[in-house]
Amino acid sequence: MCARVSLFGAGIMLCFLATAALAEQPVSVNPTQRKVSLEVWAAVTRSPHVTIFDDVNVTVREGRVTLTGKVTNDSKRREITRRVASVAGVREVQDDLRVFPSSKLDDELRERIGRAIYGNAGFWHYAMLPNPSIHIIVEGSHVTLQGIVRTELDRTMAQALALQCSPLSLTNELKTPREIGHSLDGLE
Repeated sequence: MCARVSLFGAGIMLCFLATAALAEQPVSVNPTQRKVSLEVWAAVTRSPHVTIFDDVNVTVREGRVTLTGKVTNDSKRREITRRVASVAGVREVQDDLRVFPSSKLDDELRERIGRAIYGNAGFWHYAMLPNPSIHIIVEGSHVTLQGIVRTELDRTMAQALALQCSPLSLTNELKTPREIGHSLDGLE
């Protein structure tokens, strides 16, 4: 019984993402396991320090939580781990989160791309969400766009806006609700 969720960022998607991850579990998942998985996911997404520049993945298996991905600083990594450890039903936390290397160029690129995407009128509805759903992951001037967008056009526009900021390379991993098989209340 395992639940794995990747942080796409939108608080409005909290239930959707946790449900989607839990849907991979056998039908016989006990309600306690499901509750722990949802609460762990909520602990991560409700952290005021997790931003559009972080990539946090959560796996929950019988009270054991594994955190993977990368965040922008070590205090954030520790805070996420502490929040998850405090969830009732969590017996153990394996913190495999890594911290992006410190880079002024990467920090500037994150900010430029964030402003380009979320400052564009076509993306204001994403920016208004409690946790915007487009994540901008930058390491060594390589950009990866992650998360969920409403349409293929939004995915293409986000990529074009990011490319205008001159990253060395860009990978677009944005998904549409159709690709993941669910509708997203608040984004449609």
